[in-house]
Amino acid sequence: MPRSLHAAAVLLLLCLNEQPAGPAPLHGSKWSYFGPDGEKSWSKKYPSCGGMLQSPIDLHSDILQYDASLVPLGFQGYNVSANEQFLLTNDGHSVRLNLPSDMHIQGLRSRYSAAQLHLHWGNQNDPHGSEHTVGGKHFAAELHIVHYNSDLYANASTASNKSEGLAVLAVLIEMGSFNPSYDKIFRHLQDVKYKGQEVLIPGFSIEELLPERPDEYYRYKGSLTTPPCHPTVLWTVFRNPVQISQEQLLALETALYCTHVDDPSPREMVNNFRRVQNFDERLVYISFRQVQDLTYTGLSLGFSQIGCPEFFQKLSGTPAVGEPTFPALSHSTQLSTPSGSDLA
Repeated sequence: MPRSLHAAAVLLLLCLNEQPAGPAPLHGSKWSYFGPDGEKSWSKKYPSCGGMLQSPIDLHSDILQYDASLVPLGFQGYNVSANEQFLLTNDGHSVRLNLPSDMHIQGLRSRYSAAQLHLHWGNQNDPHGSEHTVGGKHFAAELHIVHYNSDLYANASTASNKSEGLAVLAVLIEMGSFNPSYDKIFRHLQDVKYKGQEVLIPGFSIEELLPERPDEYYRYKGSLTTPPCHPTVLWTVFRNPVQISQEQLLALETALYCTHVDDPSPREMVNNFRRVQNFDERLVYISFRQVQDLTYTGLSLGFSQIGCPEFFQKLSGTPAVGEPTFPALSHSTQLSTPSGSDLA
């Protein structure tokens, strides 16, 4: 064989070996939060975005049901030494921190290993950028820590289109006092100002990003909040918010761009949150007992959840709220696979 043909054959073989073994990811498709590729058009390219079990949702009393089987979660491997490093990236939609897979959640039916975390926020004139709302109230921002079912799948991209494939921890963020733990991310935002930029930062305890009383949370079955919106996420939304300072929130709202450094039309990365979705007739299960406001509906729900079901029945004529376990999920769903950067 001539030397030139031999070299071409070797090059072709190398190229073939570098091709992904799984389905082609969807991250090449263009989407945005605004404009012609904005949220209203997502379902045209990504049918699941217009389908069932979509997230985020509003967490309000009418859909909440106490479930005694919801145990406190364990956070294994969350305390990362400063001698180790995290990769911080501007992916054009958010700022993303890649996490080691030996970091995982305990307390779910499978082992869920960490993949990445990212944030959603508003803008400096309207700092209400959380995705989930509580009783119709937006918070300033929201943190998502994305995990994948490592008992069943090799990585987050493979798991993202499978039922029970992902578990996301959501932390609601409000404006308040300075937060030194969140500043371990925020102080590096200027290093990833434009899309595609990335920087290695010192490791730190991811558990420090969680709120007080992490045993109090909302649990429901939902979806990724970004395209392709696969309905494959087991959501845990912590009841109690964390605080960051006004200066920290302003840094998050003003530091980043959705565009590359050489783009002639730079676009600020603001309002990168999906609107609240219809919740249909589902329930959200809660790990905590709560007493609602003393309105007729609130009083009824409150007494049913603090151990007075007989009083509740007499007052409202309605059966008392039970304490079912979270429903089992099947493993049959097969959807197209997104990039790991497009998760939740």
